[in-house]
Amino acid sequence: MDEHLTVGRVAELAGVTVRTLHHYDEIGLLTPSARTAAGHRAYSPADVRRLREVLGYRRLGFGLRQIADLVDDPATDPVAHLCRLRGLLTDQRDRAAALVAAIDRELHARAMGIATTPEEQLRVFGGRLYDTIGDAYPATRRTEPRIAARIWAALGDARTVLNVGAGTGSYEPVDRAVTAVEPSAVMRAQRPADAAPCVAAAAGDLPFADGSFDAAMAVSTVHHWPDPVAGLREMRRVARRVVVFTYDAAGTGWRERFWLTRDYLPEFAGLLVDWPPLGELTRAIGGRAEPVDVPWDCADGLFEAYWRRPEAYLDERVRRAVSVWTRVGPQAERRAVGMLREDLASGRWAQRNGDLLRRDTAELGLRLLVA
Repeated sequence: MDEHLTVGRVAELAGVTVRTLHHYDEIGLLTPSARTAAGHRAYSPADVRRLREVLGYRRLGFGLRQIADLVDDPATDPVAHLCRLRGLLTDQRDRAAALVAAIDRELHARAMGIATTPEEQLRVFGGRLYDTIGDAYPATRRTEPRIAARIWAALGDARTVLNVGAGTGSYEPVDRAVTAVEPSAVMRAQRPADAAPCVAAAAGDLPFADGSFDAAMAVSTVHHWPDPVAGLREMRRVARRVVVFTYDAAGTGWRERFWLTRDYLPEFAGLLVDWPPLGELTRAIGGRAEPVDVPWDCADGLFEAYWRRPEAYLDERVRRAVSVWTRVGPQAERRAVGMLREDLASGRWAQRNGDLLRRDTAELGLRLLVA
């Protein structure tokens, strides 16, 4: 027991209460590996390392369920956790510094009698959508092997691959030389330590010469681009092959078939008003579109992933990792979740959608564009 620390000593060093450590033990987040002769909790060096990671993520604002998924990830070792925490803290520091500088500029302007416009006032707190939803990504957004197989097969014999809108690195092939492009600092900070090198840039203005890569790929990201067509043309410019995983916004059939958009979230249709039709997207890369069915147990927590697991949409963690919920707004989200919760409890959802429980896949408008 010489190398173990008592619960009181750990609480003192970590700046938390003993009650907090007891709670972590009770929920399985941090269970000490030993007990003292008197029956008190005792923490080994490995326990302390885990607590350090838990507290690091906690003080960055992650929820306990998210933290459990992060620290239990077998692919992330202590060094990777430290690198990730450092990146998140650095990004938090940079955003705080930028906000302080913007506030100082407005205070100076007001002191000089200069009025700022409403646009300028809002821009102080503005940010990319991924800076809002990005913190939730590691917990629910993972590579779905069956979708990945389709994407990687479409890359063909490409040895050098550009991943545009790369996020945290899901779907990046490990057997090819990948370069990532991601505009959000929040997303870049959450990329694993051994992930492909990542460039801070946007799809519409890729900082690469013509034909720099064998292939360019984009997965579940085009709908976030200010100009999707321009971004796709840029991908075509820098690579001889283009592979894009997106959805068909023009077809209304799948929106009616998907019970979530049909019965609970009609506001989703409003998000697609300005979305280019599928034909325009495929013409931008000179390619074709292939349907991609969603498996019932899809590992990637994208918007359509839980079509046969409706209870998942009641989980705040699941919704926070999907941009749709942020974009429709809190009022629509509260109404949709409340209605779904009531229908699941009453059995009404099962009465309407019971046939789905016998299906292994669903066609919900997802498409793979290949050129």
